[in-house]
Amino acid sequence: MDLQLKNKVVIVTGGAKGIGEGIVRVLVAEGAIPVIVGRSESDNTRLVDEIVSAGGHAWQVVAELSDPEACKKAVQSIVEKFGRIEGLVNNAGVNDGVGLEKGNYERFMQSLHKNVVHYYLMAHFALPELIKSKGPIVNISSKTAETGQGNTSAYAASNGGRNALTREWAVELLKYGIRVNALVVAECWTPLYEAWIKTVPDPAAKLAEINSKIPLENRMTTSEEIANMVVFLLSPRSSHTTGQLIHVDGGYVHLDRALANA
Repeated sequence: MDLQLKNKVVIVTGGAKGIGEGIVRVLVAEGAIPVIVGRSESDNTRLVDEIVSAGGHAWQVVAELSDPEACKKAVQSIVEKFGRIEGLVNNAGVNDGVGLEKGNYERFMQSLHKNVVHYYLMAHFALPELIKSKGPIVNISSKTAETGQGNTSAYAASNGGRNALTREWAVELLKYGIRVNALVVAECWTPLYEAWIKTVPDPAAKLAEINSKIPLENRMTTSEEIANMVVFLLSPRSSHTTGQLIHVDGGYVHLDRALANA
């Protein structure tokens, strides 16, 4: 299926690793021009150079997304480079474990800036161009907003905010024909997940335990599976889909996990 994304300029925050990298790679396969926005110049450049050397198109902007001025400058530089923005994927963030009992106000607020405030900022600054192009927005979210996890109040609150902003923006931007959706991630294998699981006493046993609770095929979702849905939501092929919280999680959130061992 042609997703009609050829030469479309799409911002992907945190697009150099993990789920973001998966989204960038699928966009390139569809002929789009992903623009990675993230703090690591070396990671951004590595991926862009790889894509360009293989004949694809991509660009990158180095920005600390927790800094509002950096978000503004990133969008400005993209407009100066391409003259347009035709899609936005808010993806960057980290489950930083700022809980209630052992957290504090300063860390909680810092986490909100790292995980949800820049979603608003990037959409706000990109909006004039998105209005021109009717470019869609996809917010990457997490199951923690719906299921809870324990000891991650700030991240859970951020994802609740991501979900709420998705529905709010879908309403506000109806008049411009801009679609806004969220992709809710549960258990997805990424470098960050791999780094975390190595910190537990028995990583292999912990991974087996997690996989056993995922109803469909008892395995984690891949970054590519997340990316395939995100890119579809960016595409005109999903032309009447807006305000949706879409779960690509092997049934983890909504199916009875007793089914996993049935």
